[in-house]
Amino acid sequence: LVVESTYGDRLHEAAVDIEPLMAQYLQKTFDRGGNVVIPSFAVGRTQEILSLMRRIKDDHLVKGHDGFPVYVDSPLANEATAIFLQSNPEAFNAETRALFDKGVNPLVFPDLKISASADESKQINFDSTPKVIISASGMCEAGRIRHHLKHNLWRKECLILFCGYQSVGTLGRTLLDGAKDVKLFGEPIQVEAEIAKLPNMSGHADKNGLLDWVSGFTKTPGQIFVDHGEDQVAMAFAQTLRDTFKVKVDVPYSGTCYDLATGACLVETTGIPIEKKPGGRVGATDERAAKVFARLIASCEKLLRVAQGCKGMANKELARFADQVDALCDKWTR
Repeated sequence: LVVESTYGDRLHEAAVDIEPLMAQYLQKTFDRGGNVVIPSFAVGRTQEILSLMRRIKDDHLVKGHDGFPVYVDSPLANEATAIFLQSNPEAFNAETRALFDKGVNPLVFPDLKISASADESKQINFDSTPKVIISASGMCEAGRIRHHLKHNLWRKECLILFCGYQSVGTLGRTLLDGAKDVKLFGEPIQVEAEIAKLPNMSGHADKNGLLDWVSGFTKTPGQIFVDHGEDQVAMAFAQTLRDTFKVKVDVPYSGTCYDLATGACLVETTGIPIEKKPGGRVGATDERAAKVFARLIASCEKLLRVAQGCKGMANKELARFADQVDALCDKWTR
């Protein structure tokens, strides 16, 4: 079994009614003349936010800003939304099916604006009207959201509102951790905007949810691999699984290779830590260097797997392969 561990060491916060909370954020930000910028994952989360915005508008929860525009500025999110709307209505819950029966589109509402081209995206920040900007990526590591952050982070009247998990080392996590300045497109940007996070918006189960899921198998798996979590969290959840189910649990890094028939580990790799630098996110140059070095390590591990697969070949072929590897090592020995 392969299981994620994003929230494997904690429980989710008590359930909160998101609709009035979001309305409060919108009201406060619009009243001071700012924009609400929402870094959002394109598939699933953006559509959830759109449904939330429709309900807020239908219930008239934001006063004095009737017709506030909501921009979706992500080509992938726009494509995903179109696919959601093509789905069989029977696949949705009862509340959503009731909307369809009334002829109401759950993801479309007045003043929803779809930004497709790069020029349309740029024009958003030249409009002074207080607005909502939903853009990807959700952790602010790439995409159009970085342009919107560049135009809004330095404005005290604006709000950057996160709605999902932010990994260590990402720009999103750096902002949530209270960074006072960051770099975008090589330029230093002072963080003056309000930074906040909506609770209970993650799509990941918490510790109890994960344990309940593993408990649901008719027969407990004989071996479990824990992934998709920060190192300490993954290790802690792995130990919880060992204590709870008395099974073998491993936390492999990328590139580790197992023989699933025997359970034997054929190639074991080590992780490359992500270091948080004081006062801001990991520098773009350092990030690129780490990625390139990780690629080199992965290639070396691939070479090792190829060599292990050569067992049983003719001695002459093995010797020739070894000579080629030795020559390569000699060339790069420094």
